[in-house]
Amino acid sequence: MLDVEQVPESDRETSKERADRNFTELLQGARVAVTGVQVLFAFLLTVPFSQEFVKLREFDRWLFYVALVSAAIASICYIAPANQHRMLFRQGLKEKLVRRSNYYGIAGALALGLSMTAATMLVVDFLFHSTLALVTAGGLALLVVWAWFGQPAINRLSRSDDVPTREQEEGRRGDPHRTE
Repeated sequence: MLDVEQVPESDRETSKERADRNFTELLQGARVAVTGVQVLFAFLLTVPFSQEFVKLREFDRWLFYVALVSAAIASICYIAPANQHRMLFRQGLKEKLVRRSNYYGIAGALALGLSMTAATMLVVDFLFHSTLALVTAGGLALLVVWAWFGQPAINRLSRSDDVPTREQEEGRRGDPHRTE
């Protein structure tokens, strides 16, 4: 097991420093996603004004609704951490904000995956009027679930017991002779 004395002083960080670093990392991740969400959302907002929109069947209109609303939810979730940071500036709530922002990121990813899947299904259904739309959407949904959630969940579950978590490291810092 890793002893806290083996960790160089330059690699140790306070809980405040860790919260700041974690929040910065969360915002960087959100920046990657928010651009795609904004482009998708903007595109979806223009679709009803095209001449072809009136040709959509009721099922496709519902797909559009799901895609549009889930893109809006994703936008809200990805923007929330930055806005909440502004509202809670210097209130000493960074750790709470980091945890909450992580949940918003997960919710935003779920909403984005749903929006992308519904929008793709809508387009494929409009073009081909076939089960190809359902198969394509199902494949995309499986890919989103695997790449964004399934694979990371497996990594979390199979994490080696020899690698201490941050919480375990914090516990050892308080008691350098602790062995668990």
